[in-house]
Amino acid sequence: MKDTNHFDYIIIGNGLAGLKLALSLTQDPFFESKTIALIDPSDKTLNDKTWSYWEKGIGKWDHLLLKSWKTATFKSHHLSLSIPLEDYTYKTIRALDFYSWSIKKLKSKKRIHFINDTVKTVSDTKIPIVSGYKNTYTATHVFDSRISPDFYLDSKKHTTIQQHFRGYVIESEQAFFKDDCFTMMDYRFQYKDTTSFIYMLPYSEHHALIEFTFFSSETVANNVYNDAIKKYIKTELQLTNYTVIETECGNIPMTDFSFKNGHTASITKIGTAGGWVKASSGYAFKATEKYVSKIVDNLKNNQRPSQNLYQKKFQFYDTIFLNVLKHNNEKGPWIFERFYSKNSIKNMFEFLDEDSNIFQDLAIIGSLFSTAFIKALFRVLFRR
Repeated sequence: MKDTNHFDYIIIGNGLAGLKLALSLTQDPFFESKTIALIDPSDKTLNDKTWSYWEKGIGKWDHLLLKSWKTATFKSHHLSLSIPLEDYTYKTIRALDFYSWSIKKLKSKKRIHFINDTVKTVSDTKIPIVSGYKNTYTATHVFDSRISPDFYLDSKKHTTIQQHFRGYVIESEQAFFKDDCFTMMDYRFQYKDTTSFIYMLPYSEHHALIEFTFFSSETVANNVYNDAIKKYIKTELQLTNYTVIETECGNIPMTDFSFKNGHTASITKIGTAGGWVKASSGYAFKATEKYVSKIVDNLKNNQRPSQNLYQKKFQFYDTIFLNVLKHNNEKGPWIFERFYSKNSIKNMFEFLDEDSNIFQDLAIIGSLFSTAFIKALFRVLFRR
């Protein structure tokens, strides 16, 4: 009798990484005979976040876009920039729209199984065993999006900056917002000596997302976010008649933790748990596609899925950047002033996408050259 709880692949977590991986596996004829189970306690019917990213031209997710922009602004007490994105477009997708479309697409495949359960443990055996509260499952390979407990237990052995934020989606009574330009960072509303800024995405003339975001070691009370957003609406936008129609909040770890140590022959960590979030920016949407593509190629070539997933030079750059923010958090505005004012869009985006060459790297590094970065370099080189 066939074991109905055994699958070729089990994916734990129906988030961005899990769903993109499942979609890629089902779209490749090489895996047409493989059975795949996605295990998650949530039915993914709530919009728990938005994802933004930049890319050139028409993209594979354009049919799901909430909004896109061709111009960005950057502001601080010392600088105000309008930044044409040239060949790039900045795009935003609501998580719920992505979840709904992906799940519908996957459910049309007979070999895909959605299981509503919470995973307790995964046994790292030749045939890994996934233990949930409702049942036990086995697979040839498990892709696990749960963050390893070692990340929290070994917190002193790595540098972590928290990207924490709270945002309002507001609706104005009259056509108010200029929706052809978004605000990447506005540091004029910085909280004390922290790297904190307003991020604004105007979705239409009547709707906008306004977030207050920190890159810092510690979180703050809710009133700090709320006060900054309200001050921005009142003093910068000078908007009085509006309604808050949605709120969102989150905390994304920006870290140099060695997530690769969580991979084994039978288990591959994915998403945030696999280190797929760019450590120096918190962006993950496009990076996830790169990691998924590499995993699929590795599987087809009979290699470990985690083989050659990471680029060491960019991990090293990110470690230096995180170390600066850890020890000199007040320098965040200066760092990003230099980053946006001294570099081309092409260099900036290719550097952040980990597609830059050594000459582009040197241009970026040169624009940020300072005592703080030199000290961070030596702290990183001699910390162990």
